Amino acid sequence: MALTDSLAETTANATWSRMLQGNSRFAEGKAEHPWQDKETRHMLVDGQKPDAAVLSCSDSRVPPEIIFDQGLGDLFTVRTAGQTIDDAVIASLEYAITKLHVSLLCVLGHARCGALETADRQLDEMMRAITNDADDSLAAADAIEDLDEQIAASDSIVMRQAGMSVWQAREAELECAEDFERVHVARTIETLVERSEVIQQALADERLMMVGARYELESGRVEVLSF
Repeated sequence: MALTDSLAETTANATWSRMLQGNSRFAEGKAEHPWQDKETRHMLVDGQKPDAAVLSCSDSRVPPEIIFDQGLGDLFTVRTAGQTIDDAVIASLEYAITKLHVSLLCVLGHARCGALETADRQLDEMMRAITNDADDSLAAADAIEDLDEQIAASDSIVMRQAGMSVWQAREAELECAEDFERVHVARTIETLVERSEVIQQALADERLMMVGARYELESGRVEVLSF
């Protein structure tokens, strides 16, 4: 049975607090590696009841279960390059919400994301091509104003999603990689809500809490983002 609104909120906050506590242990080199024993494995044979769903990057340096110091059955994780979203990602997260009744959905970005770095370079190449093809500076400026349409029409899903995040960050006069990463997490959350009626309804019913976060490779710390 699904959680009541008040219980869902309490559970989500408690789950997020526990995940952040686990991250603190991990960053300090004091990970407990909970629920990873033979007994837990056997207990989970007949089903799962994860507390949270996490959409994160496929980067091998950012495994959510490890950096949050969680165990078997704790997290329902979906990982793609740069947290890119397709129908399979939406369906997986909707399954976690409707069938597993997770009350927390975390979108986790990270430092030095290869997808964002690639999108940043490709965006520069696209802008240079536009400038070189323009007849004059006025035509180049007009073409740059329509750059979002060209990004949206790209054959690359990484460019359409991560590239658009980089472009919107630049439009807001943000130029550092850290800000690109934060903007991309925010846009990923927006895209999930826009594309999924299940997520929309769960949020409206207060059965689901969504949080954005960014993992720092060097410190091992998770930065909680507020939008």
